[in-house]
Amino acid sequence: MQNGDSGGDDAPRSGTSITSTTPPLADDSAGGEVGGGPTEKCGVVGVSLTDRAAARPLYYSLYALQHRGQDSAGIVTHDGFQQHSHVEMGLVGDAFDGADLDGLNGSAGIGHVRYPTAGGVNDCCAQPFSVSFKSGALGLAHNGNLINADEIRDELESLGHAFTSNGDTEVIAHDLARNLLEADLVRAVKRTMGRIHGSYSLTVMHDDTVLGVRDPLGNRPLCIGELDDGYVLASESAAIDTLDGELVRDVEPGELVVLDADGSGFDSYQLYDEEHSAHCFFEHVYFARPDSVIDDTLVYEARRDLGRALWDESGIDTDVVMPVPDSGRAFASGYADAASEAGADVEFAEGLMKNRYVGRTFIMPTQDERERAVRLKLNPIKSTVEGKTVTLIDDSIVRGTTSTQLVELLYDAGAEAVHVRIGAPPIIAPCYMGINMATREELIAGDQSVDDIRDTIGADSLSYLSIDAVADALSERRDDLCLGCVTGEYPYDIDGEETDREVTPPTRDSEAVADD
Repeated sequence: MQNGDSGGDDAPRSGTSITSTTPPLADDSAGGEVGGGPTEKCGVVGVSLTDRAAARPLYYSLYALQHRGQDSAGIVTHDGFQQHSHVEMGLVGDAFDGADLDGLNGSAGIGHVRYPTAGGVNDCCAQPFSVSFKSGALGLAHNGNLINADEIRDELESLGHAFTSNGDTEVIAHDLARNLLEADLVRAVKRTMGRIHGSYSLTVMHDDTVLGVRDPLGNRPLCIGELDDGYVLASESAAIDTLDGELVRDVEPGELVVLDADGSGFDSYQLYDEEHSAHCFFEHVYFARPDSVIDDTLVYEARRDLGRALWDESGIDTDVVMPVPDSGRAFASGYADAASEAGADVEFAEGLMKNRYVGRTFIMPTQDERERAVRLKLNPIKSTVEGKTVTLIDDSIVRGTTSTQLVELLYDAGAEAVHVRIGAPPIIAPCYMGINMATREELIAGDQSVDDIRDTIGADSLSYLSIDAVADALSERRDDLCLGCVTGEYPYDIDGEETDREVTPPTRDSEAVADD
């Protein structure tokens, strides 16, 4: 287990001496869910309370965000005198015991669950990431991915900064620490935001002050909640619900939120204000918990609306409509309701049962093993399927492995026909904003038409939801969504890729401009 304390009195006094205090932990290489589905990178949380310890509320919040990352978990707290940290590989329940939590003193803190999207063993660090420097102690938890991390790391190394990992979170921490040596908190954050480029939602601790930052395009979610004795920042509102809190609102794109150290309130600073956002539409399609509210929309209702739109665009009258558990359930519910309202004689049924005791399949590195994992994890209910025509509803198709296996399972169980409907557009390009999806070569829609994919997975028919239908269902303009994985055009300046808007990447001078 990894524990550490760092504080102001022992911090280095040299202007460029910024010391990383988070020990590097070995990560397993990432490989995805059953069939190589997309996986979210991280979940972040921060709390500031009046007079009780923050460790257990942070621990419970990380449990609520466990779906966003299962490889490591960590908490950093501050007791007003020094910082306390504990980071460990594994699930939240395995990473902490009672003694660990008791040692995390202080009424303010941040937490993180992580699923790494790049690198293998020893390449990344668990979070929150901690550094000590002349102006105190800093902890940082990050959800997202920077585009220009290598460029900034090279600059900081030339100034004498020593890095312990190749992760972008340490780059943000070092850049912010450097700016805190020369500016107040708000101005330092603005300078760092003006230099880094990419997707980020951050919870940060500067000594005993907790703050939240969302990138100017709002790509990753972050919200504010109120508790009886304090305030909380979290990737999803489900974490706030776990603490019996009330959702206040989403953190706006480009906004800095600073929680009062005594838990009495928070201050807001709109540091950047872009004309259009770039909310990740896949948060609503797949990643977020259905009971979370993200950007003013309940995820469960969004998925039901997507399912209704799927019927409107490509509905087919079959005997049974069934979801691929778990994320396909709300889509199928909305689809079946719309079908019934349209006069179709259709039954909504759970035709696939999930074995919840099968672990994540990144421990199965070969394609053959991933295909076997589908049969280990999902089993058809023969009486629901046999002799019937079936519409199978899923949220997405990535490599096509799962869909192929499931169609085969349903035919083996006696289905007369299997029609597949997908609650998102075809994924034709990778994600660079912090989601482990697949390479272009691995994406089944990267070089195949819908008809070709239908033939590959063995379905009688296949239809996807259109991009316009997604935007309508989410009550968003297309210009305010990140659609890079379904269009191949991105809201950030990514080397070798097209952009969906005019993008001016930051330079070394951007931090100075941020002071204006």
